[in-house]
Amino acid sequence: MWRRMLWPAAILTLWSGVALANPGIWEREWPDTDFAKTSIRDWGEIISGGPPKDGIPAISDPGFHRAADESRIGDREPVITVEIGNATPRAYPIRYLTWHEIVNDTVGGVPVAVTFCPLCNSALTFDRRVGGRTLSFGVSGKLRYSDMVMYDRETESWWQQAIGEGIVGHYTGTELKQLPSWMESWAEFRSRNPEGLVMAEPDYNRSYGRNPYANYDSSRTPFLYNGEMPPHGIPAMARVVRVGARAWPLDRLAASGEITEAGVTISWQAGQASALDSGQIARGRDVGSIRVRDGQGRDVAHDVMFAFAFHAFYPNGRWMLD
Repeated sequence: MWRRMLWPAAILTLWSGVALANPGIWEREWPDTDFAKTSIRDWGEIISGGPPKDGIPAISDPGFHRAADESRIGDREPVITVEIGNATPRAYPIRYLTWHEIVNDTVGGVPVAVTFCPLCNSALTFDRRVGGRTLSFGVSGKLRYSDMVMYDRETESWWQQAIGEGIVGHYTGTELKQLPSWMESWAEFRSRNPEGLVMAEPDYNRSYGRNPYANYDSSRTPFLYNGEMPPHGIPAMARVVRVGARAWPLDRLAASGEITEAGVTISWQAGQASALDSGQIARGRDVGSIRVRDGQGRDVAHDVMFAFAFHAFYPNGRWMLD
């Protein structure tokens, strides 16, 4: 559904993105957003992804049940795992986040936004507290360098998902705190946390478990992307593990199984299906799971994103090649 809906919009939005030198068209659509405050220099970078504001509905206050009671999710399907303090570990299945992209939740007393941008394969968890205020996030329907632009419902500021930073409005320049979380297979989460919690299926009419971006991660070029391609001959759609402003190609990690560099240990384990390959997420090819820990064995905030997105948002970032 999404790809059928987005492709016609691409022709119009890419043209209009080039034509726009100011945010006038967006100001009419977003009357409560302060466009006088922004870090955007070229408004041609902002384009419509097709769906309007909240056309992709974020989830708030999701339901959960015990991992042992879950029967819908395939063993190899990816989930985003969030473990905070002594709180019961929680799994957020990509089969749901593919269609909703943001889940506003509270784990161990910490308000969190669990996010997934399919076009960048970027799965990040943020603390929703900013300056003593707890924000609630939605999907704007806008893209920048093919990455989701989120917005907060309190000020209608725009936020770049890949970097967790405000780019338009009241919170321009404000950075959300990224929390350690990781993508792993459902079987991995369940075996480690049989009493853990898994997000329940949302009450929406969606084809959960289906991948509307079939074969996307084997394409040569990213969808709705108008930026530079990565250096060093790295394919645009290659997965990289981002830790801070460094990126390790996933192929290098899969070949060795574990790498210790730059103060972190990154491990790779087979068994997780790509969410952006087969028409059914559970049947996606094996891309493996990544875990990043520091010298004390603590989980480190990171992302597994496409190489083009790392280059777009970290143009001066360091590529950790062989």
